[in-house]
Amino acid sequence: MSHHILVVDDEPDIQELLRYNLHKEGYGVTCVGSGETALESARTTPPDLILLDLMLPGLGGLDCCRVLKSDVSTQHIPVVMVTAKGEDADVVAGLDLGADDYVTKPFSPRVVIARIKAVLRRHAETVPAPDEELKLHSLRILPARHQTLVNETVVVLTASQFAILHFLCRRPGWVFSRNQIINAIKGEDYPVTERSVDVQIVGLRKKLGDAGALIETVRGVGYRISE
Repeated sequence: MSHHILVVDDEPDIQELLRYNLHKEGYGVTCVGSGETALESARTTPPDLILLDLMLPGLGGLDCCRVLKSDVSTQHIPVVMVTAKGEDADVVAGLDLGADDYVTKPFSPRVVIARIKAVLRRHAETVPAPDEELKLHSLRILPARHQTLVNETVVVLTASQFAILHFLCRRPGWVFSRNQIINAIKGEDYPVTERSVDVQIVGLRKKLGDAGALIETVRGVGYRISE
C-alpha cells in the first residue's frame, strides 16, 4: 500500500464505492462518516491524503477543513474536497482554508483517483525557491531579474502581472481562488477587490500571446496554470 487515504463521507454506498476503487489502485483506505471522527482519525493515524465531503452531519466539511489546517499535527495533510455541483462559494472557501483540490458529485471514481494522484504528486515535489528560474512550456521566468520570456522573447509585465504569473507558475496545476492570489502577491487585508484579479489576468493573457492560454479559468473558483 503506497499511500493511505482517509475518506470522510456519511453515505455508506459512496464509502464502499471509493474504498473498492482506491483499493484496486493499491491505496490503503479508512472510511469515516463525520467530521468529528475524521479529526480524531487524522490526529491518531495521519493519512497521506483526506478526501473530505463538505455536506456532513454535525461538524461540516468546511469547519473540519478549517480545524485540520489550523492544527500543526494535521495541517500538512493534503485535502481534496467533495462538493455538490453549484457550490462554488464552498469551493472557494475551502481553497482559502488550505484545501488542495476538489471534485464534484456525482463523480467518476476514475476522476477522483486522478485528482488524488495529482495532489499526492504535487505534495511530493519541492516547491521552487522564490528566486529560482522557472521553465514551463514556452514560458521562462527569471525572478532575480524580474523578467518573463515567451519563446525566449522578453515580455514586459507590470509588477502585479509578474507577481501573479510567478505565483501560479511555482505550483502548476494548483487551483487558486482570487483571494488566495491577492494574499500571495499583496499580503492579507490588502484593499484590492477580487474583480481586480480578473482584470490583471486579462491583461496578462494578452501580453503573453499564445502562452496566455496556459492560464486557465476555473469557473466560479479562480485560476491555475496548466501543468
